[in-house]
Amino acid sequence: MLFRIAFALVSIMALLVHPFDAVSQDLLPYVDLNSPEMSTSEMTRAEVEELLKAAPQGPGDHRSADLEGKRLSHLDLSGLDFSGSNLRLARLNRTNLKGARFDRAILNQAWLIDADLTEASLVKASLLSTQMQRAKLGGADLSGARITGDLSGASLIGAKLAGADLSADMRNQSMGLMRGVLKSADLRNADLSGANLSRANLEFAKLQNANLANCNLNHAYLAGADLSNANLAGADLTETDLASTLLPSAAALAEARNLDKAWNLNLARRPP
Repeated sequence: MLFRIAFALVSIMALLVHPFDAVSQDLLPYVDLNSPEMSTSEMTRAEVEELLKAAPQGPGDHRSADLEGKRLSHLDLSGLDFSGSNLRLARLNRTNLKGARFDRAILNQAWLIDADLTEASLVKASLLSTQMQRAKLGGADLSGARITGDLSGASLIGAKLAGADLSADMRNQSMGLMRGVLKSADLRNADLSGANLSRANLEFAKLQNANLANCNLNHAYLAGADLSNANLAGADLTETDLASTLLPSAAALAEARNLDKAWNLNLARRPP
C-alpha cells in the first residue's frame, strides 16, 4: 500500500515537471533504485515456485499466479513460468529472468530495471507503463505484446516483436502520452514485422538489419536512429521523423510506403 501511494505521488510530481511524457516515461529520475522497496525481495525462489504451483489452473494448463506489488528484485527466477500471471506493480529490478515465460502475463507498471530477460517469452504480454530501462532482452519473444513502457537503453538484439503494439494510447492522455519508448535501444537483427510503432520513440535506436516490413511508423520518432540494411518493405513512413536518421539503401527505401510524407527527410543521412 505504501509503495502504491509513493508511486502515485511520484507520478503526480513527474507530471508537473514533464507534462507530456512524464508518467509513463520519466519516473526513473524520481525513484531511488537502491531503496529496500526497489532492490530487495520479500520472497525466495522456492517460495515463488510454490506460489506458481498453487495458483489456479488457467487456459492451456498454465497457472495464473497473483504477484501484484511483490518485491522480487535481485532474485534468480530464470526458467520459471509466469504465463497468465498478474505482476502489476511488481519490482523485478536486476532480477535474473533468463528463459522465463510471461506469455499473456500482466506486467503493467512493473519495474524491471536492468533485468535479464534473455531468451524470455512475453508473447501477448501487457506492458503498460512498465519500466524496463537497460533490460536485457536478447532473443526474447514479445510477439503480439502491448507495450507502452520505457525500454530506453534496452538490448533487444535478435528479439521478436512481430505484431507487437507499441503505439501511443490516444484515448488516455490525461496522464501524459503513453507510448513505447525504445530510445537508444539495441534492436539489431530484431523482427518488428507488422508491429504498430505509431508515435513510438525510437530516437538513436540501433536498427541495423532489423525487419520492419509492414510496420506502422506513422508519427514515429526515429531521429538519429540507424536503419542500415533494415527491411522497410511495406512500412508506412507517414510523418515519421527522420532527422539525422541513417537510412538504408535506396532500394530498401523504395519498398517503403509514403516516404514522401516523412518529416525531415532532407535532414536524414544517406548510406555511404
